Amino acid sequence: MSEYAHPEVLIDTQWLEDNLNNPNVRIVEVDASPEPYKDAHIPGAIFWNYMTDLLQPNFSMNLETSNIEKLLSHSGITNDTTVVAYGSYPGTGAWIFWLLKLFGHKDVRVLNGGHQKWVAEGRPVTKDLSTFTPTQYRATAPDNSLRVFYQELQSSIDKKERVLLDVRTLQEFKGEVYMMKPPEGTERAGHIPGAVHIEHIQTLNEDGTFKSFDELQSIFTSKGVTSDKEIFPYCAIGGRSAYAWFVLKYLLGFKNVRNFDGSWNEWSQHSNSTIDVDV
Repeated sequence: MSEYAHPEVLIDTQWLEDNLNNPNVRIVEVDASPEPYKDAHIPGAIFWNYMTDLLQPNFSMNLETSNIEKLLSHSGITNDTTVVAYGSYPGTGAWIFWLLKLFGHKDVRVLNGGHQKWVAEGRPVTKDLSTFTPTQYRATAPDNSLRVFYQELQSSIDKKERVLLDVRTLQEFKGEVYMMKPPEGTERAGHIPGAVHIEHIQTLNEDGTFKSFDELQSIFTSKGVTSDKEIFPYCAIGGRSAYAWFVLKYLLGFKNVRNFDGSWNEWSQHSNSTIDVDV
């Protein structure tokens, strides 16, 4: 069995438990609501609400350098801190990995199995809120080599050397769901013509850990997603596609992967965007 291309970016639950009191490690739990965090979280974890801390009112990501600097400074994170990300939703940690790499943070890790595996193993949790002395974090400008933008994505339709990878649910792909609900009024649901569909959840085991290198490679190559092509993942708002970017680039070692962080939220709102609903 082959090893992941970059196994060092994943940490297991035992490593994290052994490092709960390590002052150079900051644990970040990310979710859409603070309620799961308040109920029980990993000791020392700080909470980020992705609806308010990471997204703008129109559901696009807030990729202003000043916003990231403020968030990390408030979290007691320095440029040398090892950041370990996880969430109650599978794949959240990998989204944060992409986001922090976008702004130049050197040491980011993903908790393999996330909150699900931690709790299943009976590891310690707490209701105590974590606070840390603020820092003066300095982020770099966004590294746009990690992103693909609307115009380039539009020009990539039907190009054999490029794969537009839709990692949403099948219901979203078929146009039955728009942003977590049935489409209403002028909302346009469906997928980008020619897109390959692989739901991101297919890459996880039942315990929330990532499937093996060989299993992951089989999932993607069976749909024509191969390392000799440019891969452009997209989802609804860019989070699940950032997860796919992580799997392809850091676990499988694909070189040419860029996240369309505007995703369906942006694509569907352009009047000249073509949309398909056929499977």
